Amino acid sequence: MARTWTRWLPAAAVPLVVAGSIAVASTSAGADELPERSPEDVLTLLAGHEHQPLSGEFSQTSDLGLPSLPADLPGADGDTAAVLDGLELLTSDHTGRVFLGEQDQARLQLVDGFGEQNLIVNGSETWLYDSTDGTAAHATTSGGDGAEQHSGALTPEQLSEQVVAAADPSTELSVRENVQVAGRTAYDLVLTPRTQDTLVGEVSIAVDGETGLPLQVSITARGADGPAIEVGYTDLDLSAPDPDLFDFTPPADATVEEITPQARDGDQDPSGQTRPQASGTGWETVLAAPAGTADLSQVPVLTQLTSAVDGGRALSTDLLTVLITDDGRVLAGAVPLERLQAVA
Repeated sequence: MARTWTRWLPAAAVPLVVAGSIAVASTSAGADELPERSPEDVLTLLAGHEHQPLSGEFSQTSDLGLPSLPADLPGADGDTAAVLDGLELLTSDHTGRVFLGEQDQARLQLVDGFGEQNLIVNGSETWLYDSTDGTAAHATTSGGDGAEQHSGALTPEQLSEQVVAAADPSTELSVRENVQVAGRTAYDLVLTPRTQDTLVGEVSIAVDGETGLPLQVSITARGADGPAIEVGYTDLDLSAPDPDLFDFTPPADATVEEITPQARDGDQDPSGQTRPQASGTGWETVLAAPAGTADLSQVPVLTQLTSAVDGGRALSTDLLTVLITDDGRVLAGAVPLERLQAVA
């Protein structure tokens, strides 16, 4: 349960801009007409959308050129698991459902093989239940750790917020032909970084023409023909879900772990662990996590995925670079390796 609990929290080793990958087909053919809007108007529509109760289904794929990692690896301690969880989210396929009620209510279901993991946030109560091993974790918070903070980077809304936050004034904005996503007509807003110091070529966000809700996010690496990551809904209902979905009682035979949220400052996440520190701004941002207790350079799966470089070991893809330094720190970003080495 230790690993499955941490996988729902922000992954220290993976930049938030590429923390999740949910693929869904979209099409411009037959898309309903929407009022013509400028790119700036569509961005305003996206940024100004309000909390939207919904029920949705999603699927997850990625094309980063990495082999799929198993959802759990025996013998991985907390520090190693945090890195592997982030990489597993990027390399493996997933399907799931998301339900949003009031602003402090969320339920995220991740279907993995024959099992299912449920994250339920209802006010101050947070539950995680894993049907594969019959384990559950429960935490009570004092507020301020709302559903959106716990619902992870798997939803289009979360990823679009991270992408828009990465955009700087030099980012070029454009709007392509309207698209259909999950039965809804959307503007196709395209953000193109002008800086050469990022691996991101462009980001496409399907913005619901009625509500401004992000329905799909596609990230394409510089020079690539197709997206490396797509995030979106395959089915969507914008009516409020049944409130009973946010009430949870674990099965009688479940093994329950009580999680005590630790007192923390602005540098700590809800689990009390130190947050990754950001260096740089916009598309060139690098996240750096402090060294943990594990020697990541000796983890077999990481050794296989990385290569020796000056100062440590590196994992390089078209869209993401991760550097594990000789002293155990982890740096990551949608930037070239040289940028990570300079920050290290």
